Amino acid sequence: MTDAAIVGTGPNGLAAAVTLARAGLKVALFEKADTLGGGLRSVPLFDSRVVHDICSAVHPMAAASAFFRRFDLQARGVRLLQPDIPYAHPLPDGGAAAAWRSVTRTAAHLGADADRWTRLMGPLVARSRSVVDLVLSDQRTLPRDPAAAVRFATRVLAHTTGLGAFRTEEAKALLTGVAAHAVGRLPSPASAAVAMLLGHTAHSSGWPLPEGGSARIADALAADITAHGGAFHTGWHVRDLSELGDVPLVLLDVSPKEFLALAGSRLPGRYRNALARFRYGPGAAKADFLVDGPIPWTNPLVGRAGTVHLGGTHADIVRQENATAAGRRIPDPFVLVVDPAVTDPGRASGARRPVWAYAHVPHGDTRDPVDLIRTRIEAYAPGFTDTVIASRGMSAASYEMYNPNYVGGDIAAGAMTLRQSLARPTPRLDPYTTPLPGVYLCSASTPPGPSVHGMCGHLAALSALRRHHGVSTPPSLGPKEKALL
Repeated sequence: MTDAAIVGTGPNGLAAAVTLARAGLKVALFEKADTLGGGLRSVPLFDSRVVHDICSAVHPMAAASAFFRRFDLQARGVRLLQPDIPYAHPLPDGGAAAAWRSVTRTAAHLGADADRWTRLMGPLVARSRSVVDLVLSDQRTLPRDPAAAVRFATRVLAHTTGLGAFRTEEAKALLTGVAAHAVGRLPSPASAAVAMLLGHTAHSSGWPLPEGGSARIADALAADITAHGGAFHTGWHVRDLSELGDVPLVLLDVSPKEFLALAGSRLPGRYRNALARFRYGPGAAKADFLVDGPIPWTNPLVGRAGTVHLGGTHADIVRQENATAAGRRIPDPFVLVVDPAVTDPGRASGARRPVWAYAHVPHGDTRDPVDLIRTRIEAYAPGFTDTVIASRGMSAASYEMYNPNYVGGDIAAGAMTLRQSLARPTPRLDPYTTPLPGVYLCSASTPPGPSVHGMCGHLAALSALRRHHGVSTPPSLGPKEKALL
């Protein structure tokens, strides 16, 4: 008999399944696509020897979150490779700013802002684990480390209001590029929180790439689920909750929009209306390139970075993100670029290597992004176009067809506003519960939100275990530890 059914096998669905299976429950997972993983899929697109990450490529939270710390990817053979420079930001004048693993080394290249950068990031790095656990929580419990909470909150407030402004363009652009990962208006409390979280982890647990591609993380999670009796059903599009039968527990790694379609009239009107009001943010438009050499960045320092932010100056990024959030198409959107072989040389086959990139675009944008992104890269790496052997684009609208959780191309699974960061997807004491008995939400549309950290699924599963099985102690997740029940 199946004890729990999970719909969706993105990182949160997989984390929920690991947690429930480790507690001794018989788990079945249902996936619309033919392969599991959601945002953790990697495939050879153009050359059988060169693997491309279809969604996520760089994983700061896989190195930092409480779920993955306990799951221990390294012990399972998944190597998280750390670039010397987690992220870099080329500037229009040919200069560049870089965030090194060391706060001190980063500050040394920021001139008049050296001390400011150290004062901003240093205290967060000193309490990094507590800061990460604070942000990647259910947003309902008191912080275990009040000092870390104060350090984080004061910095978010300062960089929301502009009180923490830097003087040099290098420092301003470096931090604003990280804030843009919130994919929304700048400045805002949500973007400042993202800047503090991701900015400081570059100097602590890092921004690693999984050796061999993001799918290695999904494979490790799936292997643990299978080892503990779980079963996968791929190519199975669950269209109605009734298809799952009388399973006592159902965890849904789906968006509120998809939940409405699955549950229909079973949901009370007030809750249904609340889900319908859930807002989605701007979209991501993805381009994959097969190239015959490293990206020829004008500034060689940029070529050493794991992630590259293409946005220009601080003022440029603010203009780009606010225009995109307002639904306006612009010719120079904010673009993120990853050349995986810089950090993981095994991703190259001879001179051939993958390049991963996406642009922030308006919600539901239908444009093929290949030329848009290629032009943006070319501006900072003249000659890039000549290295391109093959390319493929996925518009924001197409992203939703690929993964229904990315509504309108919103890879954050919901607009990152202050309200929706705290009341995600609706205001409830337990954000994972729903009005339907035994049915839980566990997607990135629940706290703590987007990124590959597994915490939405893990926390939803812990809630289900408490409420339905009286289990208050989280199950062990390490590779050699046994189930609770």
